[in-house]
Amino acid sequence: MSAPIDIDALGITTSSSRGQKVLHPNSDNYRDTVVACMAVGYTMCADLTAVDYLDREGRSVADGVEPRRFELVVNLLDMAGRRRLRLRVQLDDGQPIPSIVDLHPAAEAMEREAFDMFGITFDGHPDHTRILLPETWVGHPLRKDFSMGRIPVQFKDAPQGG
Repeated sequence: MSAPIDIDALGITTSSSRGQKVLHPNSDNYRDTVVACMAVGYTMCADLTAVDYLDREGRSVADGVEPRRFELVVNLLDMAGRRRLRLRVQLDDGQPIPSIVDLHPAAEAMEREAFDMFGITFDGHPDHTRILLPETWVGHPLRKDFSMGRIPVQFKDAPQGG
């Protein structure tokens, strides 16, 4: 095993949100960032999810970070040190990101959910299949451009328009 990577040596933009440190790695150094975080005690992946910022690409992010359509959000915990750390990775539509399942096995289902709901692909994931929807489902329902069908709601004893 190679020597641990120093988080500060990675040159990653940092910010703060409600008193919590936030790292903004890009997709190329995302995995190295997770490895570096593990080396300094952040050994639990508590959450991994995504956000679709369609039509909001010009939104404000940390200085030096270019906003993209999707944002992968990973929350890491240092249980011994009682610390939290958030990673926010900007992704373009169709841009893959490395899987961290071999580092954090609990991320397996969370990465599958991000794929299922948003279409984000994780290179190296051991079971890159849907987890919530049937395999025959077309599309990713939490994307802002996913067209949900409209079914008119009918209420009992409601007046009929005419």
